[in-house]
Amino acid sequence: MRAEQRSPVEGTGQPGTRAAYPLVRVYRISPSPYQLPIAGVASRSGLSPELVSRFVALGLVDAERDARGRLWFRPSAPSAIARVQRLRTGLGLNYAAIGVVLDLLDRIERLEIALRRSERAAKEQTPWT
Repeated sequence: MRAEQRSPVEGTGQPGTRAAYPLVRVYRISPSPYQLPIAGVASRSGLSPELVSRFVALGLVDAERDARGRLWFRPSAPSAIARVQRLRTGLGLNYAAIGVVLDLLDRIERLEIALRRSERAAKEQTPWT
């Protein structure tokens, strides 16, 4: 359709019309790994949403806030909460101590991965030529 034949309402967003130009440019970024709402995490972990938000405030579970202030969690959040609960009931630790233990366990895991990589690299023969 040529420009002079267009009706004045075409492209204005009214029903039955089509836009002749984009009104808003949309930039897509990679999808966020934070996909579970707080209600889903609370129901999967068997805790109240208030306790889950307390875990977030204490830094025991990672979450992200959206523009409205709602919390969103990774799919692995219920297992992280289960880990916190096991440390709390099994060892009788308070939440501050649990944070320290979780940090130490994460550091140990990273060091073990680095050790395995270096052992694997040492076993591989490098050519001298």
